[in-house]
Amino acid sequence: MVFKSLLACGRRICLLLGAVFVLTGCGSEWNDPYPASERGSNRIYTSFSERPKHLDPAISYSNSEIGFIAQIYEPPLQYHYLKRPYVLMPATLIEMPQVALYDKAGRLIPESAPAEQVARTVYRLKLRQDVHYQPHPAFSLNADGSPRYLNLDASQVRAIQTSAGPTALNDPGSRPLKAQDYVYQIKRLALPSVQSPIYGMMAEHILGLKTLGDQIKAAKAAQPGIWLDLDTLPLPGAVAIDDHTLEITLEGKYPQFIYWLAMNFFAPVPREVDQFYAQPALKRTNVQLDTWPVGTGPYMMVYNNPNARIELARNPNYHDERYPCHGEPADAAAGLLASCDARLPLIDRVVFTREKESLPYWNKFLQGYYDDSGISSDNFDQAIRINLNGEANVSPSMARQGIQLQTAVRTSIYYMGFNLLDPVVGGKTPEEMRRSKLLRQALSIALDQEEFISIFLNGRGEPGMGPIPPGIFGYQSGEIGINPVVYTWKDGALQRRSLKEAKELLARAGWRDGRDAKTGRPLVLNLDTTSGGLGDKATMDWMSRQLSQLGIQLVVRSTDFNRFQEKLRKGSAQLYFLGWNADYPDPENFFFLFYGPEGKVAHGGENTANYSNPEFDRLFRVMKNLPNGPERQAVIDKMLKLVREDAPWIYWFYPKSFVLQQEWLHNFKLNNVASNTLKYQRIDVARRAELRAEWNKPLRWPFMIILGGLLALLWPAIRAYRARTGLDAFGQKARGR
Repeated sequence: MVFKSLLACGRRICLLLGAVFVLTGCGSEWNDPYPASERGSNRIYTSFSERPKHLDPAISYSNSEIGFIAQIYEPPLQYHYLKRPYVLMPATLIEMPQVALYDKAGRLIPESAPAEQVARTVYRLKLRQDVHYQPHPAFSLNADGSPRYLNLDASQVRAIQTSAGPTALNDPGSRPLKAQDYVYQIKRLALPSVQSPIYGMMAEHILGLKTLGDQIKAAKAAQPGIWLDLDTLPLPGAVAIDDHTLEITLEGKYPQFIYWLAMNFFAPVPREVDQFYAQPALKRTNVQLDTWPVGTGPYMMVYNNPNARIELARNPNYHDERYPCHGEPADAAAGLLASCDARLPLIDRVVFTREKESLPYWNKFLQGYYDDSGISSDNFDQAIRINLNGEANVSPSMARQGIQLQTAVRTSIYYMGFNLLDPVVGGKTPEEMRRSKLLRQALSIALDQEEFISIFLNGRGEPGMGPIPPGIFGYQSGEIGINPVVYTWKDGALQRRSLKEAKELLARAGWRDGRDAKTGRPLVLNLDTTSGGLGDKATMDWMSRQLSQLGIQLVVRSTDFNRFQEKLRKGSAQLYFLGWNADYPDPENFFFLFYGPEGKVAHGGENTANYSNPEFDRLFRVMKNLPNGPERQAVIDKMLKLVREDAPWIYWFYPKSFVLQQEWLHNFKLNNVASNTLKYQRIDVARRAELRAEWNKPLRWPFMIILGGLLALLWPAIRAYRARTGLDAFGQKARGR
């Protein structure tokens, strides 16, 4: 009986291994994570790690969300895909906005007029007439012209609740874009139910927006739970002159407003869409604009399972837009002009798969199942080699696969801030301020950013020279752009000031060798931080060692994010780490972080250092109203001199993006400002299929070894059974018996 069981087991194992052997010999990749129906299709595969919380353009402010909605919505303006520095251009407009300035008497004045003379600024936007919305049931009409899907029945609601969402309904409609749609969206910024993060700021600029917000609150209080048609409430700061002309009126002068017209907050939302999603049945099932966006962009959402997969498909109604034929000088050699004048988008479908962990994503990228990839610290040594000149290149194994590396310094800065209300690192009296300034300068020298970038960032950063990162007007490279408090320029190269100079500054501050010159007490500094990132233990240990060279003791006070923010609001922090990413590529967006009226404690603003310098504030008001040019650069240079010498921050580093792209991904160029870039990218579908098959060939030899090992183990039992029964290994009567 035992022998029979062994033989039966052996036969099953052989059959199973044989089946596996046959299957792995098939033409398709045995480990392909995607449905067979997708093979050979013109789609790009990428990923996301966090489910998007908001897809409503009036709310979304997170990079993890903008990657989706920027492909769907179209604000009036966009950034040129290839040109650097970044250049604005029309998206749904026929030309750039016409800007007119008026004084208090209503007289037209030059655009160069100083801010104090400007009472109002009017932006006139002229829309293209070939822009249409994606197919959507909100636009579907009955024969009499009434909305078809405003009273959904139970079966229709059930259909919408699937991952196909509103696309599950039959006969979706569409219509042309109108200027009124932009007006409607600007009004939505004031909705209390929306809680747009930019409402407070825009209410200070857009004429009548604050009043509209008050009117909406009153209307909602009078009729709670009833959909409010925003077309019934006027907004003098946003008016549709006709279907294709829009005027936005600002109070005073705010030149940076032009950049906001390229952001999702100013993408159009039609009244019909707002009314469609206001249906109680959809609210109860969380089918909202916040989960199912509707736009005029190159793509539309067709599948939304935020825990697993989100898909965008080509918008069949997308207007005629062409790939650029000009860019930076190196773009032609990089193949970035090969698609010149091709109609966009170049890819039919975009598949986002949720990957919570980096390792599965990385392995799939190496197998060819993702088209691009970032590089985690765990995979850096496998992917990248740094040459003697400090330049990064892909490793030999990556190069053999045709994988390419793109790098770009981001329009961001990480910094260590000093709370200037603190008596040690700041102060109120002239003597306290003199001493603390020297202390901050000494710390700026002692904390070696280059070493930090090398150890903790794998070289993915550049030392900060001031608040303005590369790519933003006002930043200058080379000797003219160094921070002279921390660096010198010697023999054509950057050189950090010595620890000896830091100690001399510390002594002048009254803290020789880290002790108070009068009392002898040690200098103890408190760093408030959150766990993870720059606040992890290894980083803090490194910082403690750096400061110990000056005799300074560092106490790390780790806390949760909410408590950390509370300390900043109350001014109880002393030292802290923060970062800032450009909302738009203008120096005003960085310098305002030092503007006195933006003080965190006094005004609840973003000036977390509570820096206050009347001369800086005066220059800031001049700079923000100047156009880019030599005059503005001269003012910026004066501002940089002040914030470098006063050192309210240690300008830690400008982060650098490292992205790997597969050989078959074309027209891929890193863009630190724009997110609507998928429409430009192109896939060589045949080459991808070829390389996927090559990289995922099944390894047959392990199965052969297993099969051979099993046969070797079973053979003695087979021989014994055969001898005792006169049967062969397969249960047949042996010949000659």
